[in-house]
Amino acid sequence: MAKPKPSRAGIYTAHHYFADMGARKIRPFAQLIRHKPVDEALELLRYYPNRGARLLENAVRSAVANAADQGVRRTEELIVVEARVDDGPMWKRVEPRARGMAYLIRRRLSHIHVALVAAS
Repeated sequence: MAKPKPSRAGIYTAHHYFADMGARKIRPFAQLIRHKPVDEALELLRYYPNRGARLLENAVRSAVANAADQGVRRTEELIVVEARVDDGPMWKRVEPRARGMAYLIRRRLSHIHVALVAAS
Protein backbone atom coordinates (compact mmCIF):
# COMPACT_ATOMS: atom_id res chain seq x y z
CA MET A 1 0.00 0.00 0.00
CA ALA A 2 1.47 3.35 -1.06
CA LYS A 3 1.86 6.16 1.43
CA PRO A 4 -0.42 9.15 0.84
CA LYS A 5 1.32 12.26 -0.49
CA PRO A 6 0.97 15.64 1.24
CA SER A 7 -1.47 18.03 -0.42
CA ARG A 8 1.28 20.51 -1.36
CA ALA A 9 4.94 19.56 -1.13
CA GLY A 10 5.62 19.22 2.59
CA ILE A 11 2.53 21.08 3.80
CA TYR A 12 0.15 19.26 6.13
CA THR A 13 -3.30 20.70 6.68
CA ALA A 14 -6.39 20.28 8.81
CA HIS A 15 -9.74 22.04 8.60
CA HIS A 16 -12.63 22.36 11.00
CA TYR A 17 -15.62 23.46 9.00
CA PHE A 18 -18.78 24.83 10.63
CA ALA A 19 -17.16 25.38 14.04
CA ASP A 20 -19.92 26.44 16.41
CA MET A 21 -18.44 29.81 17.34
CA GLY A 22 -18.03 33.17 15.65
CA ALA A 23 -14.77 33.79 13.81
CA ARG A 24 -14.06 37.00 15.75
CA LYS A 25 -13.72 35.01 18.96
CA ILE A 26 -11.21 32.52 17.49
CA ARG A 27 -9.04 34.86 15.37
CA PRO A 28 -6.92 36.24 18.25
CA PHE A 29 -5.78 32.71 19.09
CA ALA A 30 -4.97 31.99 15.43
CA GLN A 31 -2.85 35.14 15.35
CA LEU A 32 -1.12 34.04 18.56
CA ILE A 33 0.11 30.70 17.17
CA ARG A 34 0.95 31.72 13.61
CA HIS A 35 4.64 31.06 12.67
CA LYS A 36 5.35 29.22 15.93
CA PRO A 37 6.60 25.64 16.41
CA VAL A 38 3.82 23.13 17.03
CA ASP A 39 4.93 22.35 20.59
CA GLU A 40 4.89 26.02 21.53
CA ALA A 41 1.56 26.63 19.80
CA LEU A 42 -0.13 23.76 21.64
CA GLU A 43 1.40 24.90 24.92
CA LEU A 44 0.08 28.43 24.39
CA LEU A 45 -3.43 27.24 23.56
CA ARG A 46 -3.60 24.68 26.38
CA TYR A 47 -3.67 27.26 29.17
CA TYR A 48 -6.32 29.61 27.80
CA PRO A 49 -9.76 29.00 29.32
CA ASN A 50 -11.57 30.09 26.15
CA ARG A 51 -13.60 27.72 24.02
CA GLY A 52 -12.08 29.20 20.85
CA ALA A 53 -8.65 28.08 22.04
CA ARG A 54 -9.97 24.51 22.44
CA LEU A 55 -11.39 24.49 18.88
CA LEU A 56 -8.12 25.77 17.43
CA GLU A 57 -6.07 23.37 19.57
CA ASN A 58 -8.06 20.43 18.20
CA ALA A 59 -7.44 21.62 14.63
CA VAL A 60 -3.68 21.87 15.29
CA ARG A 61 -3.64 18.39 16.84
CA SER A 62 -5.48 17.07 13.79
CA ALA A 63 -2.90 18.64 11.45
CA VAL A 64 -0.08 17.04 13.48
CA ALA A 65 -1.84 13.67 13.25
CA ASN A 66 -2.26 14.12 9.48
CA ALA A 67 1.47 14.83 9.18
CA ALA A 68 2.32 11.74 11.22
CA ASP A 69 -0.03 9.68 9.06
CA GLN A 70 1.75 10.90 5.93
CA GLY A 71 5.15 9.79 7.17
CA VAL A 72 6.65 12.68 9.17
CA ARG A 73 8.85 11.13 11.85
CA ARG A 74 9.61 14.19 13.98
CA THR A 75 6.30 15.96 14.44
CA GLU A 76 7.77 18.22 17.14
CA GLU A 77 9.77 20.03 14.44
CA LEU A 78 6.69 21.16 12.51
CA ILE A 79 5.87 24.88 12.30
CA VAL A 80 2.43 26.47 11.99
CA VAL A 81 2.62 28.42 8.72
CA GLU A 82 -1.09 29.12 8.37
CA ALA A 83 -3.73 29.53 11.04
CA ARG A 84 -6.76 31.12 9.44
CA VAL A 85 -10.35 31.52 10.63
CA ASP A 86 -13.00 32.41 8.07
CA ASP A 87 -16.64 33.31 8.57
CA GLY A 88 -19.04 30.45 7.97
CA PRO A 89 -22.75 30.57 7.33
CA MET A 90 -25.21 32.04 9.84
CA TRP A 91 -28.35 30.55 11.26
CA LYS A 92 -30.91 33.34 11.26
CA ARG A 93 -33.82 33.33 13.68
CA VAL A 94 -36.43 35.90 14.59
CA GLU A 95 -37.11 36.68 18.25
CA PRO A 96 -40.43 38.37 19.06
CA ARG A 97 -40.06 41.57 21.08
CA ALA A 98 -42.37 44.03 22.78
CA ARG A 99 -45.02 46.01 20.86
CA GLY A 100 -45.02 43.63 17.89
CA MET A 101 -41.38 44.14 16.92
CA ALA A 102 -38.97 41.38 15.96
CA TYR A 103 -35.21 41.13 16.47
CA LEU A 104 -32.99 39.08 14.19
CA ILE A 105 -30.74 36.55 15.98
CA ARG A 106 -27.62 35.53 14.06
CA ARG A 107 -25.96 32.30 15.18
CA ARG A 108 -22.51 32.56 13.65
CA LEU A 109 -20.34 29.64 12.49
CA SER A 110 -16.74 29.65 11.30
CA HIS A 111 -14.23 27.64 9.32
CA ILE A 112 -10.80 26.99 10.89
CA HIS A 113 -7.81 26.21 8.64
CA VAL A 114 -4.39 25.11 9.94
CA ALA A 115 -1.31 24.31 7.84
CA LEU A 116 2.00 22.94 9.10
CA VAL A 117 5.37 22.61 7.40
CA ALA A 118 8.52 20.79 8.48
CA ALA A 119 11.29 23.07 9.72
CA SER A 120 14.36 22.91 7.54
